[in-house]
Amino acid sequence: MASQKGVAEGSAKARIVLLTLAAGQFLMALDSSVMNVSIATVAEDVGTTVAGIQGAITAYTLVMAMFMIPGGKVGALIGRKRAFMIGCAVYGCGSLTTALAPNLPVLLVGWALLEGIGAALILPAIVALVAGNFATERRPAAYGLVAAAGAIAIAVGPLVGGVATTYFSWRWVFAGEVLVVLGILFLARPIADAVSDERPQIDLVGTVLSALGLGSFVYGVLRSGEWGWFQPKPGAPALLGVSLTVWLMLLGTGVTWLFLRWEARLVHRRREPLLDPAMLQNKQLSGGLTMFFFQYLVQMGVFFVVPLYLSVALGLSALATGVRLLPLSATLLAAAVLIPRFLPDVSPRRVVRSGVTALLLGAVTLMAALDADAGAEVVTVPMLLIGLGMGALASQLGSVTVSALPEEQSAEVGGVQNAVTNLGASIGTALAGSILIASLTSSFLASVEQNPAVPASVKSRTAVELQSGVPFLSDAQLKSALDEAGTSESLTREALDANTAARLDGLRAALAVLAFAALVALFFTHRIPTTQPRSTGR
Repeated sequence: MASQKGVAEGSAKARIVLLTLAAGQFLMALDSSVMNVSIATVAEDVGTTVAGIQGAITAYTLVMAMFMIPGGKVGALIGRKRAFMIGCAVYGCGSLTTALAPNLPVLLVGWALLEGIGAALILPAIVALVAGNFATERRPAAYGLVAAAGAIAIAVGPLVGGVATTYFSWRWVFAGEVLVVLGILFLARPIADAVSDERPQIDLVGTVLSALGLGSFVYGVLRSGEWGWFQPKPGAPALLGVSLTVWLMLLGTGVTWLFLRWEARLVHRRREPLLDPAMLQNKQLSGGLTMFFFQYLVQMGVFFVVPLYLSVALGLSALATGVRLLPLSATLLAAAVLIPRFLPDVSPRRVVRSGVTALLLGAVTLMAALDADAGAEVVTVPMLLIGLGMGALASQLGSVTVSALPEEQSAEVGGVQNAVTNLGASIGTALAGSILIASLTSSFLASVEQNPAVPASVKSRTAVELQSGVPFLSDAQLKSALDEAGTSESLTREALDANTAARLDGLRAALAVLAFAALVALFFTHRIPTTQPRSTGR
């Protein structure tokens, strides 16, 4: 395969290539963060429930998880640029279908199926195309900018969604995505590709096993909030008295093990595998993948918790919530761009450790700052720290994983890398959500049980409803519900105080778990190399 011939030499050409790939990454990350602030509006518009739209979000994540590794292999077989452009075309068709969707089934086809498949082709190809278009020394900066584009999309998503939903329509977001896809396809012409001369058959058995394994595990994680992690919630499915979440995660783990055994067997027989298991034994690659997992676990957990605090606890609009997240975008972009530029020879391990430490400090600072009297300003410093940490990690990890193996395997590395980040993001969101709700429930129930003014019938009803999975209620929502129930003014005031305290307990508990995850990540940074990758002149 040709490799260095495709390196973008001219600065103008390199900027266009980088802009195109970053735009692709931005687009992939925008959807869910935009829709999270528009769920109720979308549900009403297409004639379904909030649960139906949440199911569509789950399905989109699930399709990406199932097809990410096969998507990486497709790029290796037909060419990374071709896979990228086909993926963009499929994604654009999905966005157009979603924008025009009259009902939930059409929305599922466009958003979950077509966009999910498109993303599974695009994301691994982006990793490989950065490797094929930029010299080894320039890759940390390129990967940093591409990763920053994705993280910024998650941060500004609520702002974009809030503006679109408030002043226009949520459909304009997806219509805008179609225009972005057309722009990407137009700008993609300078991107260089390296296509393999070989045309091996894709491993269909491995494709099915990897999709089933990753899909089962991720689906179990995504449904944990509704079903419970171990003990099933009232009315949730269970097997042998254990939540179905556990069984799906066990099934996913077992099938993934079978997938790796099958792939090892193909390698032993000198046949083309979907994924060579020997890749995962590479210390540098496995170290980079581990850090990607923890980064996205903490990152998506934070993006779940902080908007909840701002929009529900403080009652800010989607627009104001998005504005409060902008400091994160600023430091993220600054770190991702400036570290490779001004410290090109810095130790990747040192930068990664600094980045994880910044994530830890940001989570701890926010946890300490949360108080009943705190305002929206308390998130500013934590957001700056967390953005700095994310930018530092973005500036190094992409280059670390790709440089661990020969360049011709970059598409497969991209598939595995995005499968791992998808898994980390799913677990981070689900874990933060379940810990938050569990802590909130426990705290609120304790307040209700200890209050002699609350009638026994109310205590019993409250316990049942909370244990069934209470939503994260704002004071206005709770007051409205209590007024409808005819609760006295004094009892309403006490319930509101209990809700405020319980809400803060839940937020602190979720942040504590995320901080602990960042602390654990520090123990795995020794697998990150201490020197920057350098071109070997291939």
